[in-house]
Amino acid sequence: MTEPAPAPTPGTGGGRRAWLRDHSELGVCLLLAVLGALVLTDAATMDTASAQRGPVGPATVPLLVGTALVVVAALLAADVLRGGRGEAEGGEDVDLSEPADRRTVLLLAGVFLGGAALIEPAGFPAAGALIFWGSAYALGSRRPGRDPLIAAVLSLVTYTVLDRLLGVPLPGGPLMGVL
Repeated sequence: MTEPAPAPTPGTGGGRRAWLRDHSELGVCLLLAVLGALVLTDAATMDTASAQRGPVGPATVPLLVGTALVVVAALLAADVLRGGRGEAEGGEDVDLSEPADRRTVLLLAGVFLGGAALIEPAGFPAAGALIFWGSAYALGSRRPGRDPLIAAVLSLVTYTVLDRLLGVPLPGGPLMGVL
């Protein structure tokens, strides 16, 4: 009788694809490094002559943040390449063997893109109501009588707080003549 072959150890089969899966945190490192480089580039090209008041200028904080992003990216990459791995939280109930819910992600993306496209012609209250209602629908709420009303109230309250109380100029759209 022959013995069965031993099961392959994780990360040894599949070549490059398995290595990338085992070191997926390097994607976060790359993102942090790119963001850091963008912030540093923007800070280096900032016109600070007219706004300079004292030894600390307006480019100081962006330079510190960009440098911190690049340093954290390098430290995280070194840790990942030495075998460090992020661990899931103890209370996390996500089954990673299940595929992603592409329908929900696509619905949410469509709702946000639609809201962004409608904000100027329809105004913030209408676009915000679409975003609130569409997000609730995409995430599983099926109360057709209640959800649009809650979305409209949330959108109007948000518009009022941002535009009228905090002074953030938002487009009101054609409905503002009625309200």
